[in-house]
Amino acid sequence: MSLINAMLAMEISSAGGPDVLKPVSVPVPVPSHGQIVIRLAYAGVNRPDALQRAGLYAPPSDASPLPGLEGAGVVVALGPGVQRWSVGDHVCALLAGGGYSEYAACNEAHALPIPNGLSLREAACLPETAFTVWSNVVMRGRLRAGERFLVHGGTSGIGTTAIQVARAIGARVFATAGSDEKCQLCLDLGAEKAINYRNADFVAEMREVGGADLILDMVGGPYLPRNIKTLANDGRLVQIAFLEGAKAEVNFAEVMMRRLTITGSTLRPQSDLAKARIATELEAHLWPLIEAGGFRVVIDSEYPLFEAPAAHWRLESPGHAGKIVLKVEH
Repeated sequence: MSLINAMLAMEISSAGGPDVLKPVSVPVPVPSHGQIVIRLAYAGVNRPDALQRAGLYAPPSDASPLPGLEGAGVVVALGPGVQRWSVGDHVCALLAGGGYSEYAACNEAHALPIPNGLSLREAACLPETAFTVWSNVVMRGRLRAGERFLVHGGTSGIGTTAIQVARAIGARVFATAGSDEKCQLCLDLGAEKAINYRNADFVAEMREVGGADLILDMVGGPYLPRNIKTLANDGRLVQIAFLEGAKAEVNFAEVMMRRLTITGSTLRPQSDLAKARIATELEAHLWPLIEAGGFRVVIDSEYPLFEAPAAHWRLESPGHAGKIVLKVEH
């Protein structure tokens, strides 16, 4: 790598639609203390990438301005103080940014070994969704065996991961999706019931089974008061995105009377230590499940890195199910 000083990347040329993603040549990152540099083979495409592209989700001041929050490849450089990894190791990693490129730097504690049985392509689709789901469903949401769990958008990258994680915990899993075909995918992944939100009321459907003990929601807006009605007494709502708006009118008397908990988080602004703790949990609990065959990565489609605009069009279309991944050619 010492002979390489420039790399291909896709930058956000200005805030806007998918076509503002443009190819550029930029310097290869140099690892700082505790960082590794990964020669990426694949990079995952996620909703936060689209929000950043639209000018709605600025990266942290110390992060790469390039989009891309996860990837997989080979370690090619080590910063001072790195202890776990060696040059040549195959890893997947949660990135603070910079995934839409040939090389990316990350904190060594945010990288994980490729689970046995997974390809680099599959592993590149894990970090962003796995970190998000585990930290919000298990660590923050405290989901337990036997509880009723509802995830909205069951065929998104988050949704397909959440269904399988909740099922592995022993929860009763319910999901919403926008077509009968997507509902079937939720069932195939382990959901007990999938609700087509276009022709059924998830509030009524969940109330019939006693309400949800935990809801993971990415929709927000009009879903907020409906989610409150959907919760069982002592239920928890974990909000991780607001696809339909961050504001809604909520009756907090109901929250108080039924002892409900409303919480949420975003992953990217959290501290390096917080992300490292999530990585430790994943390696201890989710990675063995993957290696035992109890979890599968659902991939919708693959695009070359320079076709990132097409990948974003796909991401923002109603038809995709599962993760979208970019293949990095060197």
